[in-house]
Amino acid sequence: MPEITAALVKQLRDETQLPMMDCKKALAESDGDVEAAKEALRKAGKKLMDGRKDRTTEEGRIGVYASVDGKVGAMIELMCESAPVASNDEFVALANDLAQQLATGPGAKSADELWSQAAPSQSGKTLEAWRDEIQNKIREVFNLTRLERIDAPCGGFVHMAKIGVLVEVEGGNDELAKDVALHVAAMNPQAANKDDLDPALVEKERQLQKERALAEGKPEAIVEKMIDGRMKNFYADHVLTEQPFVRDEAQTVGKLAKGGGMAIKRFLRWTLGETAAAE
Repeated sequence: MPEITAALVKQLRDETQLPMMDCKKALAESDGDVEAAKEALRKAGKKLMDGRKDRTTEEGRIGVYASVDGKVGAMIELMCESAPVASNDEFVALANDLAQQLATGPGAKSADELWSQAAPSQSGKTLEAWRDEIQNKIREVFNLTRLERIDAPCGGFVHMAKIGVLVEVEGGNDELAKDVALHVAAMNPQAANKDDLDPALVEKERQLQKERALAEGKPEAIVEKMIDGRMKNFYADHVLTEQPFVRDEAQTVGKLAKGGGMAIKRFLRWTLGETAAAE
């Protein structure tokens, strides 16, 4: 058996970030073969984490990849057990890779399907293999709980890792589409355009405004015109294109988009750990 030197153990420790004794044991069992030891450590770590799958994952981050010219957008939700891990550099990179691969790869209908694909930033590794490496070092469970891809021009934005937005558009550019996505994250509209609102919700509001106007003693002849005016505030509260743009309230989001030659089709807005709202 080849000698398992301290330098060899340190090399494996530096490359895997795993405990020294675990590295020494893996090298001894693999007759000093570093790559074989790495694989043994990976398998041991995977077995350990498989036994912890029932742990609660309430922290994490949302990853987004979007391109107007590339005509694609993707969003994922990757959960972990603690807030510090959600900000870990490798965890952040993994979330970003998942979103990028979902957008630029063949697509995926399930978490398992996406995990099996290549990691864009890790040559020769699948997303699953990279996940296993990170989990083995951190010893926390990771769960890919949501994934969505839009095969159309998109803008994207993530706020503080907790709110993610994809906006499907026609025309425009990445910067403008990202600005609209930022607005969606900040203002949480219910629909992209007036026609997308639930007609029952609109009719309910119209009736409410009519009752208020009549109660104020307004003549019936002008009530309908008053309702139209008051509905503008309702639309400004609920509809993306009717809302004052969060960075310039002198113009609506609709006018901002039109000025940039862009039409807004729909959006997805996710809050970490909550059911996604989709328009």
